[in-house]
Amino acid sequence: MESVHVACAWLSLAPLLVFGVPPIWTEPEQVHLSYPGMPGSMVMTWTTFNETESKVEYGLLGGRLFDICAKGDSTLFVDSGEEKRKMYIHRVTLKDLKPAATYVYHCGSDEGWSDVFSFTALNDSTSFSPRFAVYGDLGNENPQSLARLQKETQLGMYDVILHVGDFAYDMHEDNARIGDEFMRQIQSIAAYVPYMTCPGNHESTYNFSNYRNRFSMPGQTESLWYSWNLGSAHIISFSTEVYFYLEYGLELLFKQYEWLKKDLEEANKPENRAVRPWIITMGHRPMYCSDDDQDDCTNFDCHVRLGLNDTKLPAPGLEDLFYRYGVDVELWAHEHTYERLWPVYGDKVYNGSRSQPYVNPKAPVHIITGSAGCREKTDRFNPNPKEWSAFRSTDYGYTRMQVVNASHVYLEQVSDDQYGKVIDSIWVVKEKHGFSAWF
Repeated sequence: MESVHVACAWLSLAPLLVFGVPPIWTEPEQVHLSYPGMPGSMVMTWTTFNETESKVEYGLLGGRLFDICAKGDSTLFVDSGEEKRKMYIHRVTLKDLKPAATYVYHCGSDEGWSDVFSFTALNDSTSFSPRFAVYGDLGNENPQSLARLQKETQLGMYDVILHVGDFAYDMHEDNARIGDEFMRQIQSIAAYVPYMTCPGNHESTYNFSNYRNRFSMPGQTESLWYSWNLGSAHIISFSTEVYFYLEYGLELLFKQYEWLKKDLEEANKPENRAVRPWIITMGHRPMYCSDDDQDDCTNFDCHVRLGLNDTKLPAPGLEDLFYRYGVDVELWAHEHTYERLWPVYGDKVYNGSRSQPYVNPKAPVHIITGSAGCREKTDRFNPNPKEWSAFRSTDYGYTRMQVVNASHVYLEQVSDDQYGKVIDSIWVVKEKHGFSAWF
């Protein structure tokens, strides 16, 4: 009997003995799109584990396959885990795309090509009514909403995905193999529509290196903060984590604040606000929430909202800044729940009216959508929320948003627990935008 066990042990090692030379990892994987902020363009990002060329072959749907070729480059990313695993992150920017035209593409090199995917170039018209899926806190383990999001994306229900922080749980784990697996999982979404991101607390290890290297957002800040325009909206993504990981540099907090101020000033120039009247922000940790998890906004003294007073220079919070520049809608995650707030500023409700709170609201509208699904499950709510809490759900799910036109934005919450049922919805209606709209 012992000889049988020995034989089985040797057989189990046979692949290693026969195929002792490691594979050549030139096959592209983890393909995802992002919008670089320039009309008529799209960025393709993917990973290989050996150095190869970076090419995208593409063509119009219904035309000749792969009749156009674009080239880019790759950067070596060395994970900071014990194994110091190496991977090559490839980026290619497609330009001169026809608005709203559908393209078929694959990416890689003559040493290996990806599957064939398609995408629709974003319409650069200000009358475009883009449709978004919005969520945060999606992990490899227990990614409950993932299958529904994959199917709906492939059905063409979304133009853009907004992932509001916290990926994979966590990308750096197992020497970044968890990050690889997560990027493979979302490929069936992110290879078809731009996957726009912001960092969360679960990206903090090794100074957010997995996040900064894997994603390709607009601007020159390694995807930590940026803005872009789509339809009648100016969309701002920023890092709430600069308020919490001061060991990576307090100057980042001030640098981001100054950038936000300058960006909001530019967006509020009369000629710009007339064309893109909606200003929508996305950041991971909310200014307000009513989860019972002892996190900082549970104690109603949120650093993101009010700033920091225990630093060498007092660090300004963001609520006053966003209010002063007339931010309309603020999207958050972090809390593993869904919560819609009444229009709120300074911890007080400022509804448009008793019967129509979101028609000409007198303060920004906050949505928390962090229940896409992860190993930490959903959170519990405080049984006695403040008066600004309008609707709450602990169901797994995600948010849909459509910027319909210059005066109407529609938001709804999908429950994956209830097989895709819409459990909450609102119209935010504004006849005017900017600071003067609050009065």
